[in-house]
Amino acid sequence: MSLTSIQRKEKNTESLFADPAQWLSMGKQILAQEQNALAALETRLDQSFVRACRLILGCTTRIVLSGIGKSGHIARKIAATMASTGTPAFFLHPSEANHGDLGMLTPGDVLILCSYSGATPELLTLVPRIQRLGIPIILLTGHTKTLLAAAAEVVLDVSVAEEAGHLGLAPSSSTTCALAMGDALALSVSQMKGFTEEDFAACHPGGTLGKRLILLARDVMRQGDALPRVLPECLIKDAMVEMSRAAMGMTTVMSTTGDLLGVFTDGDLRRAISKDTAAMNSAIIGFMTKSFKTIQPNTKLTEALTLMKQYKITVLLVISESGTLAGALHLHDILRTGLAL
Repeated sequence: MSLTSIQRKEKNTESLFADPAQWLSMGKQILAQEQNALAALETRLDQSFVRACRLILGCTTRIVLSGIGKSGHIARKIAATMASTGTPAFFLHPSEANHGDLGMLTPGDVLILCSYSGATPELLTLVPRIQRLGIPIILLTGHTKTLLAAAAEVVLDVSVAEEAGHLGLAPSSSTTCALAMGDALALSVSQMKGFTEEDFAACHPGGTLGKRLILLARDVMRQGDALPRVLPECLIKDAMVEMSRAAMGMTTVMSTTGDLLGVFTDGDLRRAISKDTAAMNSAIIGFMTKSFKTIQPNTKLTEALTLMKQYKITVLLVISESGTLAGALHLHDILRTGLAL
C-alpha cells in the first residue's frame, strides 16, 4: 500500500521536528504574529467602540451573539464572558435561527454578529427580520464595506494584516483579535455597571473562584454540639475525651454562664505533660491558653486561611459582633470546600 502525501510529508520531516529548537522557533513566531495583530487592533480603537459599549450598557433585555464556524466559537465565548460579568447574554446559532430559533429575539435586545468576511450567508438571511424587530446590530468584522456592515449600527474593525502560521490561512490572528475585542466590550461594560467581586461570585457559585470570593466563616464553621466545650474545672484527662469527640485538636473552655475563658489545644496538652506527669488529673483552667486568634462570622474563608498560614495554626475561634462565641473554624473545614493551601 502506497503512502499518502500527508504520510510522506510526515516521514520526510521527522528529522526536522526532532530538534526542540524548531518547535520553539515556530511557537514564538506564531505568538509574535498574534501579538502584532493585537497591537494594531489597539491603535484602531475609536468612537465606534464607545457607541458599541453604550448600546450594550443601555440594553434592557439580553445581548445576543451569533456567528458560524470559528467566528461562532468566538461569539459563544464572548456571550459566556458577558453573562459571567453582569451582562445577560446568550449565543444564537444562525442556522438554527433560520429554522425557528429567531423567535428567541425580542425588541430591546442588542445583536452582536461575528463575521470576519462580513458576508456570511447565514447571517445575511437574518438581517431583514432583525431590522423589522428594530434590534441594533454590532458587527465584529475584518471587512467594513460589506452588506452586513451596511446593516449594522456599529462596525468594529478586527481585521488583521495576516493570519499566524506558515500558510497564513487558518483563522488565528483574526479570531484572537475578535475575542480580545469581545473581552474589551464585556469588561468595559461590566466596569461601567459597577460589577463587584461579590456580583462575580454570585455568578460563579460552583467553581473554586466563586468559593474563594463568596464563602464565609459562618458557612462552614463548627457550632452547636459540633463545637467542643468543657468547664474550667474539667480534668485534662476528661477534656481529652471531648477533644477526641470533636476531632478539632482543641476544646474551648467555657464558664457556666457561657463566657469564653480560653482554649486548650494539643500543644497545651504536650506542654502540660512535659512539665508535670500528673497533669492529666489537674483542672484544665491551669493549663489553658487565654490568648488566641479570632475572626468574625462574615470573615471570608480566604482571609481565615491566610491567618492560619501566618500564625501556623489550624483553628480559629469565631466571635460574633456581640463578643460571644459563635463557632470554631478548623483548617480541614476550609480544605473540604475545595480551597487550596
